[in-house]
Amino acid sequence: MTLERWSALILAAGAGRRFGGGGGGGKLLADLGGAPVIRRVVDAVGRVGFAEVIAITGAEDANIRRALAGADVSIRPAPGWAEGMAASLRTGIAALDPGAEGVCVFLGDMPLVPTGLCGALVEAAQAAGYAARPRHKDKPGHPVAFTRAAFTDLLALEGDAGATALLKAQPQHVAYLDTADSGVLLDIDTPADLAAAVAAWKPCATSATSESATSRGALPKP
Repeated sequence: MTLERWSALILAAGAGRRFGGGGGGGKLLADLGGAPVIRRVVDAVGRVGFAEVIAITGAEDANIRRALAGADVSIRPAPGWAEGMAASLRTGIAALDPGAEGVCVFLGDMPLVPTGLCGALVEAAQAAGYAARPRHKDKPGHPVAFTRAAFTDLLALEGDAGATALLKAQPQHVAYLDTADSGVLLDIDTPADLAAAVAAWKPCATSATSESATSRGALPKP
């Protein structure tokens, strides 16, 4: 599945009040294996092959910009970010390339999202006509793939409910992709969540390093 006409949005504007320890956005700047959480997310999404990757900032715009220095990402601050997720989505959709056929929406506090699902999600969204999202043990997760048909609705969102209501309103046009990967649900809202992400990150990083070395011929194939 080619993603050359699809965009990626990474929502990173919230204040992260439940995380504590310094206020806004602290969880996005927390260390995960030697790099900030938001940098891990952006780097992972950047390797997928989207036509563009846009990060939407707010509470910690300056610090997040520093954390993303050198990354292949466009950074757009969301006016009125304190309103909630809707402000980030409106800013992001308005910033997309006019030729974008759709967008995959990621959350900046979900570093373990299996980006390998993106191609299948895009295919499922196109077939359904509106959107698609992964599902783990009957719980819907992220990222969510929206076709262009959803853009007008996303631009009209208000408040902090995100796009959940839009997805519930059109069940016949929303596909769900079941996965055994719990990374589609693991977000970082509290220090305990961060500890869980760090614990899960270590084996993931080791596996990724081994696969890369094998592909280069540095390690024998199993």
